[in-house]
Amino acid sequence: MYESDELRIIKYEARHRGEFRDLNLSWIEEYFDVEEIDRRHLFHPEESILRPGGAIFVAENSNGVVGVCALVYHSPGSYEVSKMAIRKGLRGQGIGRCLLEHVILHARGCGANQLLIISNTVLEPAIHLYRKLGFIKIPLPADQEYGRGNIALELVLS
Repeated sequence: MYESDELRIIKYEARHRGEFRDLNLSWIEEYFDVEEIDRRHLFHPEESILRPGGAIFVAENSNGVVGVCALVYHSPGSYEVSKMAIRKGLRGQGIGRCLLEHVILHARGCGANQLLIISNTVLEPAIHLYRKLGFIKIPLPADQEYGRGNIALELVLS
């Protein structure tokens, strides 16, 4: 668990299901169409993210949940950073950076060698953050499921 005076990052619990879904639907619907993979992860996070070996983290402050981020298990040593969302109006305040740094530390602790992000270049602030934390652009994987995905980034941890 990460904690500062104003922000703490904790592991997802069933009570966070609504915020995880709603924060993500908010940004997805603002820029894109909701896809089948979104519905699978957002409406069934326990089955699609947690049970296969992934994790979800929640950023909270005194006003409640302000951000979420998932780590989706792909194969031994390989995970995908997914479903990162920060409450509108609070973006640009460092919450996403704290959340992503926490996810990276957790991934290292799980033995991850590589983290993948599939995103879209229209999300410039997010892409900037990923690059700032060491992610580099790679070719889009042929098997990636997002129709909106037009950029892939990778962070090698080993």
